Amino acid sequence: MIRFECDYAEGAHERILKRMIETNMEQTPGYGLDPHCERARELIKKECGKDVNVHFIVGGTQTNMIVLASLLKPYQGALCANTGHIEAHETGAIEATGHKVMTLPSDDGKIRAEQIEKAVEWHYAQGNREHITQPGAVYISHPTENGTTYTKDELAEISATCRKYNLPLFLDGARLGYGMAAPDSTITMKDLAEYCDVFYIGGTKVGALFGEAVVFCNGGGDFEFRYHIKQRGAMLAKGRLLGIQFETLFEDGLYYEISKGAIDKAMQIRDAFAAKGIKFLYDSPTNQQFPILPNDMLAKLNEKYASSYWEDVGPDHTAVRFCTSWATTQENVDELVKDIAAL
Repeated sequence: MIRFECDYAEGAHERILKRMIETNMEQTPGYGLDPHCERARELIKKECGKDVNVHFIVGGTQTNMIVLASLLKPYQGALCANTGHIEAHETGAIEATGHKVMTLPSDDGKIRAEQIEKAVEWHYAQGNREHITQPGAVYISHPTENGTTYTKDELAEISATCRKYNLPLFLDGARLGYGMAAPDSTITMKDLAEYCDVFYIGGTKVGALFGEAVVFCNGGGDFEFRYHIKQRGAMLAKGRLLGIQFETLFEDGLYYEISKGAIDKAMQIRDAFAAKGIKFLYDSPTNQQFPILPNDMLAKLNEKYASSYWEDVGPDHTAVRFCTSWATTQENVDELVKDIAAL
């Protein structure tokens, strides 16, 4: 079985593993206060082009939960797309912290500045608004759950609206490398640092064994954030394991290099389906592709390839996700492309 159902099926990039072996017997302080974490922070600050506060957390759900819990007052919730990860794929983790996920309708995984403004204005127009959850932050992801991406202009508009209403803007970057490597991508790390209050750089899905780098951009996330990390059980004792990975990913552009490789392969798969007249559920320029396949064609592909079910499209078609990653081999892509052509 050749697996295309997710971008975290493999372990870690060989250079990360090599660096871990080389540093295995070093003695360092724990809890992310070691020299490797410090160097990784400096490398990320350089990418951002400004003085930011950087913290390392093991996984994406932990990161979303801890960041939002730290940003929100007890009576506030987070605005996000109805397909957002915190709404659809985190088992109520945000709600478990006492905060509501306040969804906005979306056909493509993105939300717009005008939706945010409308939601906030509606809240404050209510005469009994103290009985209603107050919007306290905005959550977006780049790329989205549907593989779509924000443009720089869209991000700037959302940021301006958030600042108008004093709402922290938090961007989930679990697949950030793939979003930034997408064709015609207009968002850089410096843009994220300018327009977001908090974002995170995903490592788990982009070459690391595990780990996300949380970046606070506007003076937030100082030492006090460590209390939130510890209280939620997310402070890794051997924190250097996180630092070493991000140090390796950013010391010479490896993060961007392997992200682009995944996009190149995803575009080959996309082109192969398109050449067969297959339509797509979403227009995704990233490593996630969502072909709408006749069920008999899907059954044939399922004999050899693993993909992720997404949704039924009519009585005899199914949308699935084919996902490439930093580790996807050209040989496996070539084989899939050949088999698609033969369908």
